[in-house]
Amino acid sequence: MALTAHSTIGEWLDDATGGPLITALLTQSGSDPAQLTPVLGLPLQQLVAMSQGAMPQSVVDDLVRAANGGEIPADTETAGWTEKVTAGRFAGKTVIVTGAASGIGKATATRIAREGGRVIASDIAADKLDALREELSDADIVTVAGDLTKQDAVDAVIAAAGDRIDALANVAGINDDFSPAGETSDAVWDRVIAINLTAPFKLMRAVLPLMEAAGRGSVLNVSSEAGLRGNASGNAYTASKHGIIGVTKSAAFMYGPKGIRVNSVAPGGVATGIPMPPNMSAAGSARLAPFQQAIPSVATAEQLAASITFLLSDDAVNINGAILASDGGWSVQ
Repeated sequence: MALTAHSTIGEWLDDATGGPLITALLTQSGSDPAQLTPVLGLPLQQLVAMSQGAMPQSVVDDLVRAANGGEIPADTETAGWTEKVTAGRFAGKTVIVTGAASGIGKATATRIAREGGRVIASDIAADKLDALREELSDADIVTVAGDLTKQDAVDAVIAAAGDRIDALANVAGINDDFSPAGETSDAVWDRVIAINLTAPFKLMRAVLPLMEAAGRGSVLNVSSEAGLRGNASGNAYTASKHGIIGVTKSAAFMYGPKGIRVNSVAPGGVATGIPMPPNMSAAGSARLAPFQQAIPSVATAEQLAASITFLLSDDAVNINGAILASDGGWSVQ
């Protein structure tokens, strides 16, 4: 079978022709093939997103040509899991999605829109929001660019949604510099907590009275494997993700009797290309490395969106206060 961009990285490495090509590429970039172990089940195409802009599409195209005598074969197969849209699942519903311009947020907003929902797509990157709207020109997507750590941006999102808000997906987030508590600067702490914890709380605070008045609603807060353990990231990120789980559980308890469900998804490794901040902590990175290398698998943004949209939707009617570890089994190691 011909190797294509949708053949898995594992299939490429196991192939007599593809294996040396991938190994040579990694060697040229100063990377170790062993680093690919968690992503062996992902399609080769995913390397473009994972590279955070360092690998252009042309590199993947050149690899496919090199493995197939200079040609790019017809690619009718996709590797592994395939997203299956549930038509009409969000029909008639207005859903706010933060971080909607890229990664998990974009995959979530896109799926909700394709399943009939009206999406209020929020992100700080206005140009990428415009691109999202262009990609789904037939969908009902309202874009709101702004920094959700500022109250006026939160107010703008609520105003764009109008009187009816059926669901909120708090997806936007940033990583920290892997610093342990003794090294964490005020700047890192304040920014990570503001984006990962305070902004989602403020959006929840804004939507919950509307949901309470309507007697229904669903909130999904994205936490992380770092919200379940202490060895997945640095001090600030770990604190913020533990915090969002606390916010989730409290709101689920308080508002469950009023017809509102509040849940969280805790991703493990995800191939989203989220950039890491500069000046990463050497001590923290060294301490975390053995545990991060034990990630059993890395998911795509679309796979996380499948978990998120399930909990947001009426399919999760009897689920409230749950923390779903969508991490390929990392949390049970």
